[in-house]
Amino acid sequence: MTTALITGSTAGIGAAFARRLAAQGHNLVLVARDALRLGEQATELHDRHGIEAEVLAADLSTDEGIAAVERRLGDRTHPVDLLVNNAGFGNKGRYLEVSMADELTMLKVHIEAVLRLTSAATGSMRSRGRGGVVNVASVAAFVPRGTYGASKAWVVQFTQGAARDLSGSGVRLMALCPGFVRTEFHERAGMGTDNIPNWMWLDADKLVAAALDDLARGKTVSIPDPRYKALMGLVKLTPRGLLGGVSSRTGRKYGPQ
Repeated sequence: MTTALITGSTAGIGAAFARRLAAQGHNLVLVARDALRLGEQATELHDRHGIEAEVLAADLSTDEGIAAVERRLGDRTHPVDLLVNNAGFGNKGRYLEVSMADELTMLKVHIEAVLRLTSAATGSMRSRGRGGVVNVASVAAFVPRGTYGASKAWVVQFTQGAARDLSGSGVRLMALCPGFVRTEFHERAGMGTDNIPNWMWLDADKLVAAALDDLARGKTVSIPDPRYKALMGLVKLTPRGLLGGVSSRTGRKYGPQ
């Protein structure tokens, strides 16, 4: 059996990855802040699929939390074959309405943790000649829209560059860029979602299935839905100045309320 480590595993896209990978027979290392929820998730997945599910309670907004996951990824006696960097969050408010402390915490989780955990995982994977990393970004990476979008743009660029540098090593890296997904993400950030059209919502389980297929195909960026692929195609054709205005208006319409 291979082992997958998933950050932010107890809800949303992370939980969907855990369900899918457990059903495929992978052992899991489940990482999140809430030890109680982690224990419940591990028990459920073990009982349902007969896999081993290890729990690691860690807060990736702290050095101690990141270091704990780095140590687990570096354990060569119990290697991790697939890393899913899924942990993340959103801040409610526009630029200068969000405190600097909250902005820096976002960068810690979305950028520093992703960099450090990807590096810890791929170093070991490269020595074995196999492995994979999925860094969860967002379609927000492709439009000028605040710190969240900027941090996810970094994830995409970093992942593509690292994938190029590790080409031929047997290690695959992919940035996953979903749109709106029905998870706890918006509720935790205090964001209203009633004004988001139904067609823009994605199912987490279908998204994860498509993402894993894209990883197997060797893609370095996955936008796992035809609707969002079409939207991002339009984004590429739109002048950046105009796109900034559209993004701002869309953010006010479909973003935090």
